[in-house]
Amino acid sequence: MKNKLLNRGFLSLVVSQFFGAMNDNILKVILTFTVIRGVWEGKLGDGGQGIVGVCFTVPFILLSGFAGQIADRFSKRTVTVWVKIAEIPIVALAGIGFYTQNLWITLFALILLTCQSSFFGPAKYGMIPELVPDGELSRANGIINMMTNLAVIGGTILAGVASDLYGGQNMLWIPFAVMTVTAVLGLLAAWTLTPLPAGNPGIQYELNPFATYVETIREMSKSRLLMVMMAWGYFYLLAGLALYIVPEYSVVLNVSDTEASVLMGVLGIAIGVGCAVAGWISGHHIEPRLTTVGAAGLIVFFILLAAVPPWMPNLGPMKRVLLSNVSFFILGAGFFSGFYIIPLQALLQKLSPDDERGQFLGTANAVSFTFMTVSGILFYLLRPAFGVQPQHMFYICSLLMFLGAAFFLWKLRGTGILTGSSSEANNLPLSESTTPEETENPYQSPADVP
Repeated sequence: MKNKLLNRGFLSLVVSQFFGAMNDNILKVILTFTVIRGVWEGKLGDGGQGIVGVCFTVPFILLSGFAGQIADRFSKRTVTVWVKIAEIPIVALAGIGFYTQNLWITLFALILLTCQSSFFGPAKYGMIPELVPDGELSRANGIINMMTNLAVIGGTILAGVASDLYGGQNMLWIPFAVMTVTAVLGLLAAWTLTPLPAGNPGIQYELNPFATYVETIREMSKSRLLMVMMAWGYFYLLAGLALYIVPEYSVVLNVSDTEASVLMGVLGIAIGVGCAVAGWISGHHIEPRLTTVGAAGLIVFFILLAAVPPWMPNLGPMKRVLLSNVSFFILGAGFFSGFYIIPLQALLQKLSPDDERGQFLGTANAVSFTFMTVSGILFYLLRPAFGVQPQHMFYICSLLMFLGAAFFLWKLRGTGILTGSSSEANNLPLSESTTPEETENPYQSPADVP
């Protein structure tokens, strides 16, 4: 990998993001396990993890617009350091909630941690084009997503072990210790980021996040960028549903929380590898047609997860789950997820105006978490209907992926964005109609189109 990609600033961002994603996942997964069959079992009803998911996503919707303005106003390094400082007292509060076995304190801490993460998102993704050349965007996003999913693996495994120790061994201090150490490591990584200039020091704040979203979406609607954002955000509807279903395999396979966390780890590895391979295939270009390949793969593996009866070999703990057919199908779904999201993410960064990138990416974040919120509500409403076979909900995931892929292929027809070659996708304008003037600069921002 070339030195212009593996520079100190980018590596610091990768490590800081790694520990941030790990902590988010540790808190969310421990909460999910304790709500499914732990100390808080039944307190939120069947499908209670959907409520946990909604608490995790709503702050992103409310704050991402304002967070994008902050990322555009100040240095993105400064924003990153401050949000990492805020993470430490928040996870301490979560630790108190677990120690006192107070569900509501812990849920409140989850909401606060999500608020903190919502300010990191636009700064993080907006920082990438400032740290690496345009030709390395696909690879940079591949690395970021790969490391994020490795963090999900680490966080999930730690959360599974911590959940068993917390509930089974009555070690009430475990969540506090694990999350605090992770937060401190994330802060240290953020501190080593290279200095970055402020994007637009004269920006006027709009405190109403929905006004920011409306204005940004209006600008995006002047080009194909709006559909690119919607296709990217739509993925999180399916991802959210899948993340609620997978922990249910602790009941479906009759295994411990620690063993069930292996499946979450497999999913994280698969998405990470898929993102890295998508970045490698893209090279110095953006390969949007990989999104179509990813959608097709997701449809197939979602059907397999729903239709094929779960099976495990007669081996010891952990190995039997790792070598199960469920693990293989999750591996396939996760791998093709990486193909789906990397090109769309790179296009969002490439096509967003430099001085408004934070707001554009903040709006994209809000859209993706809106889809995740819908997935939490959908899961909560549908889960009781599937009884002791929650894995059959993957039929719904497959149908939604098919309908979504068909819609976005139709909306982006004629552009080469999802079906053409990399040269077509990197040289065609995104506007609804093509003029000679527009083709001179296919990546000009919507605001620059006359």
